Amino acid sequence: VEQFSLKSGALWMCIVLNPHCKLEQKVSWLKQLKKWNGVDVCPWEDGNHGNELPNLTNALPQGANANQDSSNRPHRTVFTRAIEACELHWQDSHLQHIISSDLYTNYCYHEHTENSLFDSRGWPLWHEHVPTACARVDALRSHGYPQEALRLAIAIVNTLRRQQQKQLEMFQAQKKELLQIGVTSITNLEGWVGHPLDPIGTLFSSLIEACRVDDESFHGFSDFTENMGQCKSLEYQHLPAHKFLEEGESYLTLAVEVALIGLGQQRIMPDGLYAQEKVCRNEEQLISKLQEIELDDTLVKIFRKQAVFLLEAGPYSGLGEVIHRDSVPMHTFAKYLFTCLLPHDAELAYKSALRAMRLLVLESMAPLGDTSRPHHIASVVPNRYPRWFTLSHIESQQCELASTMLTAAKGDVQRLETVLESIQKNIHSSSHIFKLAQDAFKIATLMDSLPDITLLKVSLELGLQVMRMTLSTLNWRRREMVRWLVTCATEIGVYALDSIMQNWFTLFTPTEATSIVATTVMSNSTIVHLHLDCHQQEKLASSARTLALQCAMKDPQNCALSALTLCEKDHIAFETAYQIVLDAATTSMSYSQLFTIARYMEHRGYPMRAYKLATLAITHLNLSYNQDTHPAINDVLWACALSHSLGKNELAAVIPLVVKSVKCATVLSDILRRCTLTTPGMVGLHGRRNSGKLMSLDKAPLRQLLDATIGAYINTTHSRLTHISPRHYSEFIEFLTKARETFLMAHDGHIQFTQFIDNLKQIYKGKKKLMMLVRERFG
Repeated sequence: VEQFSLKSGALWMCIVLNPHCKLEQKVSWLKQLKKWNGVDVCPWEDGNHGNELPNLTNALPQGANANQDSSNRPHRTVFTRAIEACELHWQDSHLQHIISSDLYTNYCYHEHTENSLFDSRGWPLWHEHVPTACARVDALRSHGYPQEALRLAIAIVNTLRRQQQKQLEMFQAQKKELLQIGVTSITNLEGWVGHPLDPIGTLFSSLIEACRVDDESFHGFSDFTENMGQCKSLEYQHLPAHKFLEEGESYLTLAVEVALIGLGQQRIMPDGLYAQEKVCRNEEQLISKLQEIELDDTLVKIFRKQAVFLLEAGPYSGLGEVIHRDSVPMHTFAKYLFTCLLPHDAELAYKSALRAMRLLVLESMAPLGDTSRPHHIASVVPNRYPRWFTLSHIESQQCELASTMLTAAKGDVQRLETVLESIQKNIHSSSHIFKLAQDAFKIATLMDSLPDITLLKVSLELGLQVMRMTLSTLNWRRREMVRWLVTCATEIGVYALDSIMQNWFTLFTPTEATSIVATTVMSNSTIVHLHLDCHQQEKLASSARTLALQCAMKDPQNCALSALTLCEKDHIAFETAYQIVLDAATTSMSYSQLFTIARYMEHRGYPMRAYKLATLAITHLNLSYNQDTHPAINDVLWACALSHSLGKNELAAVIPLVVKSVKCATVLSDILRRCTLTTPGMVGLHGRRNSGKLMSLDKAPLRQLLDATIGAYINTTHSRLTHISPRHYSEFIEFLTKARETFLMAHDGHIQFTQFIDNLKQIYKGKKKLMMLVRERFG
């Protein structure tokens, strides 16, 4: 709808600019336009209806009013320009001479002011607000005056070229001062590419139309850049030169040059999502039309000339050395320029592309760390107004430009280093740097040739930068990035892997360093892939062990097990890792972590160490009476079984710990039952076998366990009866049955259980139905 509305506005502008329009007709149109303009729902020109974002792209000449506060300017509707155009006329004698004659010159004209009517060659110039002047060209074409439109278009292009030269001279005069300051407030508030009236598209299409081979099939249209894809088969020729063209120039060279001037124009980023999207869209459309033209030597000269101009024109050019911080970035245009210039002038191609890499709006306020978070724009430009709604698209274009340069620079060490420096300086998003690292890796390892080691190193450098940027921020791709970095380092060789392990603390978390980096480096597949000899394997293993111990010290909870695994083949390192676990066990490790490491120790053939860790784990545990499905129960049973297998002393030491930590009657009774089935130490160390005598329940340590189990059943029973409902009665009776089995294991268990039941019947006599069930089962 918005695009249609803007088309409608441009169309009305074309209608009211009809050079032979009668006054009454214009008055009638003006009345109708003002009526539409006053309707509440009349669309705004910048597409922000109902939004408070002001519009910068006004149709006023850039003079006294150009720098007024944007918030005070009234919003412009899609009809505002057409209403303003009703005041324009065609009676100016200079304008009449331009459009009516190919011979209108003044070789004696020597006025060299900014608004001269003729240039130094005596050729006519037309000074008017550029989009308005181009709207005249569009109107002439649309109303059947193609020759007049062409003459005016040539005068405008010559004016733009003269303005470009003047701006270059102005910058040269103030260059030293500007470069010292390093910032500038000079800016074009109104961009020609992305403008509602599409001035550059109009000039380009007027000139291209004049050099079309297949003239009969051409149908004029006002917005040439919107008609993409319709002219792919067309051919363009350098037709004989017009009177006001330099030697060797043609309509085609002029069309290409004005497109390059427009694309390279320094302009400020407009307000509002719609206006910003239109800037991107029109730029891409214009470049698409340029790509249809096959470059010959003549056109390459134009590209060279304009590239040099753009590089040397300072704040007046989008590629100038010092430009306004809010300038529209040149990444998309520079990528096209780079591709066109590269086969003919590589130095100029790289210079242009490298200059365009900057993204000034982020440079002065780039936050520390990563900028690829979901709320990227809000975090990068917290107080900026207006906001850059297309920032993510702009950053992706910046990334594309960098990738294009990396691809082209393959095999050229110096160029690759320069491009790498530019990426590191100018790209602020970790996700884009990671993409470039991946791109460089793919280009470096293409199957048809040996790996390009310099490009691989560039890939690794970018990967390392991503690691540093995302180390202290949450990033959902972090694991993928770490794994990729190890792959990249592996492709480069042993020294790269050794380097990332030695510097792990600046790149990885301790968990990443042990569980991903060192583990992958020490895997058989890595050793086989690199064809490592024994010395190289030992060097990597040593670095991996050092890393593992450092990580275990820093984060024992998450790294201890990995550290032990990595140090298995080195006795001293393994002992050190085990000691780190013991030191951390009392303060910073949970029972689940300790049980996991204890089971690993047993699996590795260290039952006494496993036992030590298991006892430490039990001290951290607290199982209440009703936690009979707790995930740690299996670990407790395993720990008791391990203690039992080691011998009476070990079991005697662990039972007090279990009694203190476990209050759940069913778990305690399970442990008790298992301990009475076999003799402790029957499968002991070194194949040792003891007398085979079962332990007595009347003596320590089992007496203590039995008493604790009976006490747990009594406490649990009272707890359950406090809030029991009739639907749980049968379950409760089964629970008492299990309790009786445990009571009866004691020497005087029968008497104890009878007293227990009698107490229940007395205390809970109000629960008549339940007590009746108790009497039925237990008497």
